[in-house]
Amino acid sequence: MQTDEKFETVPQDILDKLTRFEMPAVRGEAPSESTVDIDGVTVPVYQCEALVLGSGAAGMRAVVELHRRGVDVLVASTGLYAGTSACSGSDKQTLYTASTDYKGDNFIKYAEGLCGGGAMNFSTAYVEAVGSIDAIGGLQFMGLPLPHDDYGAILRYQTDHDEAGRATSCGPRTSKLMVKVLFEEALTLGVRILPSVSGIRIVKETVDGKERVAGVIALHREEERNAYGLIFIHCSDLVIATGGPGELYRDSVYPHHCYGGLGLALEAGVELCNLTESQFGIGTPRTKFPWNLSGTYVQVMPRVYSVDADGNEIHFLRDYYRTTREMVSNTFRKGYQWPFHSTRMLNYGSSLFDLAVFREQQAGRKVYLDFLRNPEPVNEGEAFSLEDLDPDVRAYLENNEALQDLPIDRLRRMNPLAIELYKMHGSDLTTEPLEFAMNNQHMNGGILIDDWGKTNLDGCYAIGEAAGSHGVTRPGGAALNSGQVFGKRVAIAIKRDRLVRERAIADSGFIDAALRGALQDADSFVQSDEGLAPKDVKAEVQARMSDYAGIICDAGSVNTALEAAIDLRKQVEAKGLKVNSASMVGSAFRWHQMTWVSEAVLSALDFYIANGGGSRGARAICSEAGRDCPEAKNMDLSEYRFVLEQDKDKEEKIVVGRGADGIGIRTISVDRASEVKREFFEKGWGPYLIKEG
Repeated sequence: MQTDEKFETVPQDILDKLTRFEMPAVRGEAPSESTVDIDGVTVPVYQCEALVLGSGAAGMRAVVELHRRGVDVLVASTGLYAGTSACSGSDKQTLYTASTDYKGDNFIKYAEGLCGGGAMNFSTAYVEAVGSIDAIGGLQFMGLPLPHDDYGAILRYQTDHDEAGRATSCGPRTSKLMVKVLFEEALTLGVRILPSVSGIRIVKETVDGKERVAGVIALHREEERNAYGLIFIHCSDLVIATGGPGELYRDSVYPHHCYGGLGLALEAGVELCNLTESQFGIGTPRTKFPWNLSGTYVQVMPRVYSVDADGNEIHFLRDYYRTTREMVSNTFRKGYQWPFHSTRMLNYGSSLFDLAVFREQQAGRKVYLDFLRNPEPVNEGEAFSLEDLDPDVRAYLENNEALQDLPIDRLRRMNPLAIELYKMHGSDLTTEPLEFAMNNQHMNGGILIDDWGKTNLDGCYAIGEAAGSHGVTRPGGAALNSGQVFGKRVAIAIKRDRLVRERAIADSGFIDAALRGALQDADSFVQSDEGLAPKDVKAEVQARMSDYAGIICDAGSVNTALEAAIDLRKQVEAKGLKVNSASMVGSAFRWHQMTWVSEAVLSALDFYIANGGGSRGARAICSEAGRDCPEAKNMDLSEYRFVLEQDKDKEEKIVVGRGADGIGIRTISVDRASEVKREFFEKGWGPYLIKEG
């Protein structure tokens, strides 16, 4: 076995700089002196040209870029450093970029990789590919410590759905470090920040016969001039950067209280798309420290086992894989094939591992990774050996000089930060096993946007995970890049739009009516006798989504789940919601909206399956009529026979909107043709100068 003599141990203080670093102290915006009186209730009013809801990596990039362009921008956030950018991640959280990788690359190839899974325009993918250079360069300028060689070339590696090795990282806290440097830049620029604020309703007005954004009604936890902390933020442009609906699932790796902005958008008539598309994968449960277990966590091939109610340890993978080599090689492949994918259940592939973990959870058993012991053999007479691995696995470990005897030593060699991260959160991988499960991790769908981040509501934009721009099987890390690229593009779009139109001034009577309606709703939540409790609504929604809209679906169960979701939403509308105090009205507003989000996701999924949609991306669509069925060594998996994806479904997006009687659905075509029109300098320079003013 390999010795450690020629390696330098990374000093603890360097590890601490990338895991235990301090976030910038923020002085929030002073309370507004401007107020309106609504039937004797004082409501503070804040003014800005552009409002960014959400203070994650995407939102803060938009804030910085807007301020640099002279736009009066205000950022409002439910909790600074509390969202997925600051609190979620994986072994070495990935940024994704085109150009100068070790195999050679170009924007068109990168874009083809981004939209290859379907339901995404090539133009959107090309925008993200081209913008990736500036996205990374800007972050480096602000101080993001991306690793590079002595020539200055960024170090890169391969991740899921990535054929060229375009990924880079500065460790498991990459997105938190992104937030850190973006906040430092925003504070240097003097950007206005309003913490402890949650948007609950978009206010619209009609200008020249067209609806557009007039502002946002929000709840401010530190506001005491009315019982609910209700405020109004008057803006003419709104950027929704609130992340994904993490609270939609019980089995979720999102931090707590991540509701996203899809319900807020739906309520305002903003359309959503690709809600059938999510990512599911193994991670530690949110009851402890939620984190994705991709990359080196599984590439070191730890022992995997479950524990039943009586405390008995079960080597459950031996019932699925035929040999020890097959089992450990596919455990390794979870590192760069982390998201569940139906076709990887076939031929004893890496998602058979996911299915096995899912079934252990269904049986009520807890599942663990043990980094202190090598995997147990599958068959008598076999033994785990680093000499008996599939060629791709052996080559990877050799190239990274990670052939140590134990998983913990291999992990320490390849990624010591992965150990430090869990130690910081109370789990010492060097002394104890790590519990994990199959979780919902990311929504690839979201708010329907164009290539400038614009929605169907004038003045409303969406970026980051809130935006439904990611397609079906995006490469790992592409979402971080997308948020940075569109953070800049919405700033450009808002600046350009402001050059050709005057700022709209909303009719004060219209705003007063919207505030009055919100106050009446808040009163009803507190005064209700028969309303449903938000915690009960939450429990029902989360259980239904995890049990019927997870990695395994079928037409009958999805349709039944949709009917139950519609019934719950109607109950909420008929009976209302009830809370015990004024301070709790926020949960009522949110869970009213989340009932609509759940119905929207299930409506899209039901529509997709009913129209012949097959297994792709997140889910296996199971049916007796399916052509493919996973096999296991000692298990009958015939109930998981699944339908393959239809090629035609790659060429469209499923779009949903909220109507008076429920969710409406339509489809729109996408153009995945990889054609780029050449622009000539002299021809394009003049139009650019005019657009930029």
